[in-house]
Amino acid sequence: MQTKLQEQLSSADAEVILGRLPERIRAALVNRAAEIDYPIESVVEMAIASFLDSEALGFADCKPGRGQ
Repeated sequence: MQTKLQEQLSSADAEVILGRLPERIRAALVNRAAEIDYPIESVVEMAIASFLDSEALGFADCKPGRGQ
């Protein structure tokens, strides 16, 4: 059986990540998600992807090192 790689962060995975972050960082991500009316998993994914690739909006278009 072949496993399909996930190109988007699930809400369960986002909650695990958020649970491991300092409170001020978690609060900032949650506030930003509310501010732009996006699901928290999308905001966490965008934060990670844009750190690795300044031009990426999510994991699907992330090419680490691009735009730096």
